[in-house]
Amino acid sequence: MFMTGQYVRGAEAAPALGIDLDTATIPQLQERMAEGSLTSSELTAAYLHRIRTVDPRINSVLHTNPEAVAEAEASDARHRAGQVLGPLDGIPVLLKDNVNTRDMPTTAGSLALAGAPPDTDAELVTRLRDGGAVILGKTNLSEWANFRAETPTSGWSAVGGQTRNPYVLDRNPCGSSAGSGAALAASLAQVAIGTETDGSIVCPAGINGVVGHKPSLGLVSGAGVVPISVEQDTAGPMARNVVDAALTLAVLQGSEPVVPRADGLAGKRIGLWRLPDLGPEVDALMSSTAAKFRAAGAEVVEVVPPYQDRLGELEFPALLSEFHRDIDAYLATRGGPRDLAELIEFNRRTPEEQTCFAGQELFEQALTAPPTTDPDYRAMRAELTDLAKRSIDETMAEHRLDAIASPTNPPAWTTDCARGDDDVIPSSTPAAVAGYPSISVPAGFVGELPVGLLLMAGHRQDPELLSLAASVERELDAWRAPKFLPSLPPSPEDRDFG
Repeated sequence: MFMTGQYVRGAEAAPALGIDLDTATIPQLQERMAEGSLTSSELTAAYLHRIRTVDPRINSVLHTNPEAVAEAEASDARHRAGQVLGPLDGIPVLLKDNVNTRDMPTTAGSLALAGAPPDTDAELVTRLRDGGAVILGKTNLSEWANFRAETPTSGWSAVGGQTRNPYVLDRNPCGSSAGSGAALAASLAQVAIGTETDGSIVCPAGINGVVGHKPSLGLVSGAGVVPISVEQDTAGPMARNVVDAALTLAVLQGSEPVVPRADGLAGKRIGLWRLPDLGPEVDALMSSTAAKFRAAGAEVVEVVPPYQDRLGELEFPALLSEFHRDIDAYLATRGGPRDLAELIEFNRRTPEEQTCFAGQELFEQALTAPPTTDPDYRAMRAELTDLAKRSIDETMAEHRLDAIASPTNPPAWTTDCARGDDDVIPSSTPAAVAGYPSISVPAGFVGELPVGLLLMAGHRQDPELLSLAASVERELDAWRAPKFLPSLPPSPEDRDFG
């Protein structure tokens, strides 16, 4: 284990907390703050120190909040007075930079939004502030949440450049919550907020070896979050452990915080969706995971959720229509381009927007997509959502499952602007399109590269899924700290998953 500040040799001395930031949980931190052996100011200073000394290697944090220290001091005063606001009071949180903050830029990674900050916070930020969280800063992301080019590079934005995977620095952190995932892996905050339309919380969680929970659609307000589609978009918590993710979700949705109980896997029925196309190394990891589950008393049955090909045919055309509607509505609230057409023109005349990849094919296709008032679009979205729900509901009912499990991600691919991503990963799609919950927990490694296990369940089964994830996390015990390796020698793992 590495203690705070010890990843960078020769760096300025880190604040001495007497705790391991890699493994400390929110309940442990709150216990220390309650007894007076730790303050939020000390914790915040430690994370700011890590951002200064560690983040230059991975480039995950775009901005730090100049008010973070004052927010921590206010939390310390509440702790001394016995007026703690909840589980996140005094806990440093990073926000993906497509979540509106009134006191810091919100850019979605685009220079088009790099002017004045929004007038108001996103609703989820208001909930975090009301809960006493210390807003530490904003993380880099795949520009426009990876909905701009046909061959984008995850973790790249014109505002922030390229975020790197802390495990192996020339590998990709996956998108679009790339900065949030990489920052957590490098212990630059206690928790972070990501957003997902399909895969953008769970993939960066899996590929960076952390936990990411995509909540059921509607649990967390999307007001003030740069959209792709209100039919699928949701913000959600990312953390280094399931307990922290669950406590953060409670604050985001305004519910009573409950620590998920890791009651074990005995008697649980889990459907394993193998996805062998992700490679033999990942498939072998799924086999060993299934063996561990069975040894812990779970029943594991192999499943293949139906309708996946049809979901693949329908999802992208539906998102094009929804993006045009929703991004126009958002841009109307900000300075800069007033609608998608003006945004396309901005990119054409701005060379900095073309330094990794020049394309904006998805923007151009969305501009001419059928409007969401079109009957054909409406029929397409209705079929799409129905089939996604049935793919999970029917599979769980037929096999009497508590959850469906699948690999979250392949081993991280080498980042390459010319080639783009290799991240066609179907496991996130059913829950994302259905609006059902999913959560990725660390499953193990292929060499030095993390692989996550994705768990999904039915409508609004977030509490049950979080409890199951806590048991899975304890059983697999798969987390290990990143080594910040510069590269890996060529190996059979360097496959093309595109």
